[in-house]
Amino acid sequence: MNMRRSCSVILLLFALVLPVASQAQVICISNVSPPPELPVYEQPPIPASGYLWSPGYWGSGPNGYFWVPGTWVQPPSVGLLWTPGYWGWRDGIYVWSAGYWGPHIGFYGGVDYGFGYGGVGYEGGRWENGVFAYNRTVNNFGGVTINNVYEKTVIVDPGAARVSFNGGSGGTTVRPTPEEEAAAHEQHVAAIPAQLQHERTASANTALLASENHGHPAIAATSKPGEFTGKGVVAAREVTPSHTLPSVKPAGAAAIDKNPASPSPQAVKPNPSPGLAKLPKTKPDEAVAPDHAGSKTLDKKEPANDQVKQNTGSLPKSSNIEAKPLAATPPPSQAVKPNPQPKPAPAAAAAIKPPPPPPPPARPAVAASAKTLPPPPPLRPAAKPACPPGKTMTPSGCK
Repeated sequence: MNMRRSCSVILLLFALVLPVASQAQVICISNVSPPPELPVYEQPPIPASGYLWSPGYWGSGPNGYFWVPGTWVQPPSVGLLWTPGYWGWRDGIYVWSAGYWGPHIGFYGGVDYGFGYGGVGYEGGRWENGVFAYNRTVNNFGGVTINNVYEKTVIVDPGAARVSFNGGSGGTTVRPTPEEEAAAHEQHVAAIPAQLQHERTASANTALLASENHGHPAIAATSKPGEFTGKGVVAAREVTPSHTLPSVKPAGAAAIDKNPASPSPQAVKPNPSPGLAKLPKTKPDEAVAPDHAGSKTLDKKEPANDQVKQNTGSLPKSSNIEAKPLAATPPPSQAVKPNPQPKPAPAAAAAIKPPPPPPPPARPAVAASAKTLPPPPPLRPAAKPACPPGKTMTPSGCK
């Protein structure tokens, strides 16, 4: 509170004691918090030829920051230009450096106030032979006829930052140029009484408090100092957020499978094989969904129907199985081994299981041309001892 009062006293003494010229720049110590962003508004029309533009800024009072509307003012003398004031970060606080009139534009913190005050210098007009000439690309003439004009293109970035202070956290980082340093040591004239009254009127208007308007004052600029009503008053406008382009989906992204080892069915075209019978189309509710192992799960259980002839033999046709042509080179995990002794396939089950391993090979059959061996002779009884001489061997014994 005391610092704000001492600042106001310094301004008042400066205006009364040094109304014409001074070499010192008035400095007001203010807040530990930064001022809000600069509002966006249109420049009101110039009231008459000879007025110069003074951009709006955030002032500081007992109730916090308040907006001082931009306005058209008459310079105190010919040949003087207005250097706006600015907030700067110094020794842990934000300090206000008041604006002044001088023959050259000094340093104003690199703050982009607009309408010719883009952060460095002034491009809204210049003095030529004692008459101020206006840049028609910057100033709003409205219905006033201005004879001394010229045209110079000024590039305005609509997405530029609207920061209102220099240094600190998030402030501008611009430093004074040698020309601005030299301008700071020239003879200056303080704000004219109309400008001071304009600021005092703004400080008494609660609608201009930042806590009330949240950075969008209803009186952003005026055509004349102190006139806060009438058709010359311009309100701040809402700032639309920057347009964000939608994320562009790369071409062909729909055909890219997340698993490169398992290509998407929509991305693989069937390879027709000649000689296959033309199969009827499968109904949507009978589609076969592939799983990760390459097997197919059936939606329904129906008995096998007609037989479809294929290269490796006959395969029963089920109404819920979608017949697909064989690929030219099937993967090794899906290769089908021929069965030398085809057997009728069982009825369609919930899942087709791989065929069982073939039985062990049978003993080779004897060729038809081989000779048939006779059966072995019956076993004879063991030979009995021979009969003595003079006896004959009979079945019942020697006689």
